[in-house]
Amino acid sequence: MKLGIIGLGNMGSAMLTGILKKGLVKPEEVLGAEPDEKRRQEIEKSLSIRVTGENKEVAAYADILILAVKPQVYETVLKDIRKTLPKETVVISIAPGKTLAWLTKELGGEIKLVRCMPNTPALVMEGCTGVCRNSAVSDEEFTRVLELLNCFGKAYEVSEKMMDAVVAVSGSSPAYVFMLIEAMADAAVAEGMPRQSAYSFAAQAVYGSAKMVLETGKHPGELKDMVCSPGGTTIEAVQVLEECGFRSAIIEAMRACAARSREL
Repeated sequence: MKLGIIGLGNMGSAMLTGILKKGLVKPEEVLGAEPDEKRRQEIEKSLSIRVTGENKEVAAYADILILAVKPQVYETVLKDIRKTLPKETVVISIAPGKTLAWLTKELGGEIKLVRCMPNTPALVMEGCTGVCRNSAVSDEEFTRVLELLNCFGKAYEVSEKMMDAVVAVSGSSPAYVFMLIEAMADAAVAEGMPRQSAYSFAAQAVYGSAKMVLETGKHPGELKDMVCSPGGTTIEAVQVLEECGFRSAIIEAMRACAARSREL
């Protein structure tokens, strides 16, 4: 399989690193496009793939093409490649807000399109990616795409109308979690714990808690109740979080995130 990728920043390179580590594609089968010459040299050295500065070259080459550029430059990139993009190529877009209909229009007609939203934990092979496709993508082609996306975490098929919710619940949510970890660590430091230890304790607690949700299958509320002993320390903390509007703040933040995704 010939894999092309346009955009080799943090997300693009993370996705590609996972795909190469899993061995689904060999380095010699990959052609990437990156405008920055220094970055091209870094990627060629670290991943042993071929890299060019020409988007058109990559579009003409690939069986599967990943578009890993910022939403703001999508229109320019699509205009650049649409005349050289073969109709048989499966195009994977990772941009929030760019719908299948919009992508089809910008590429100048019916094309095989997959829209997905990965997140930054892909950098440590623990990403979460929501995926949808248009009718031109066959089941066999979509299975292949899911195999690629599962190389750097977990990929889940969703309807396109859910993609803005995916942006809010997984695409942007690492930022919320990092803020939580930072706040927890600050409080531990205020209690006398060394800062590096505080970060380690807070991060491991979040990691372990998430793993419990995924592996036990229990409702998060049930798991919370397991920690809250009658008259204990945890229920006191939970009461303060409720008084401060913890749940409401998260819900409103995610609503704002999804609304912004629709605007892009």
